[in-house]
Amino acid sequence: MNNGKRPTIKQVAKAAGVSTQTVSRVINERPDVAPETRERILSTINELGYQPSALARSLIQQRSYTLGVVTAGLKHIGPSRTLSGITSAAEEAGYSLLLKELPRYDTEDVVPIFQALQSRHVDGIIWAVPEVGENRNWVDKQSLDLKIPIVYTAMEPKQNISTVCIDNYLGGRMAMAHLLEQGYRHIGHISGPMDWWEARQRMLAWKDGLREYGLHVWDEHWVEGNWSSASGALAFEKLFEQYPEMDSIFVGNDQMSLAVIQAACQKGLKVPRDLGIVGFDNIPESAFFCPPITTVQQDQYAVGKVALEETIKLIESGWHGSGKIETRSIKLAPTLVVRESSLR
Repeated sequence: MNNGKRPTIKQVAKAAGVSTQTVSRVINERPDVAPETRERILSTINELGYQPSALARSLIQQRSYTLGVVTAGLKHIGPSRTLSGITSAAEEAGYSLLLKELPRYDTEDVVPIFQALQSRHVDGIIWAVPEVGENRNWVDKQSLDLKIPIVYTAMEPKQNISTVCIDNYLGGRMAMAHLLEQGYRHIGHISGPMDWWEARQRMLAWKDGLREYGLHVWDEHWVEGNWSSASGALAFEKLFEQYPEMDSIFVGNDQMSLAVIQAACQKGLKVPRDLGIVGFDNIPESAFFCPPITTVQQDQYAVGKVALEETIKLIESGWHGSGKIETRSIKLAPTLVVRESSLR
């Protein structure tokens, strides 16, 4: 009996008939412990209900097992899914998270943010803020002089920077190839906000898809939205006026696609007979649109998980800000989910 107090590592060692150092080796999954001794210690830990001290582990290993996560735009599906992937992977890896949500994407004074996270002794940082406008101009490891690794998501890959992102260009090319294979030749585009790197990549895929098929690209054949359904409706009205012979649209995301379907219906257009539509994201609701929408599936949840796993790899590789550890850019491939909205 321990009179209601938490059992200590010394009590575990005494009950198992070993030293506290041996118990510590088992707790930290060291290989230099005999199998029968390890089994006896684990059984004793279970019997006594011993819980290793996270603080003690941090002091011994000189790691906090805490990661800083900086995010923004959680009202959008992509950033929120990425954060969900990060939290899930952190739970599996035994890491805690210290979250900082920026009020705006264009925050330039990032030094206080990094200083605040380092003051909490985080082992690494995941910068999960989408690349918008010039909000990546400060990315320069040497000027930041950090002694912990940083992994960036949703940004254009750069040399000597660890990044994890979806291949938005590939996803756009998949959408365009599908529409062209279905026989559509007058393909319009409703983009996301053009200060977003992802939106520019999808638009570039639209242009290249047309050009490689020998079709002209005109400024009148695309309109900019802002990811919202409301902007999708306004963009469709403008695009329909500018491009009346349009027979299909590659839409920058599914939320805008929903509004396009409704606006087309109000004009008496049948989807896909009169207007084929392909979206991007594969949000859960896209299968329940009327008609169900063909869309590019990007796994932002996987982006978050991979970003966290990459951060831990850098930490365990002995990162000390020296740049000797190899950084890499990881692009995750999207997939095309074909549904009724684009099938002639």
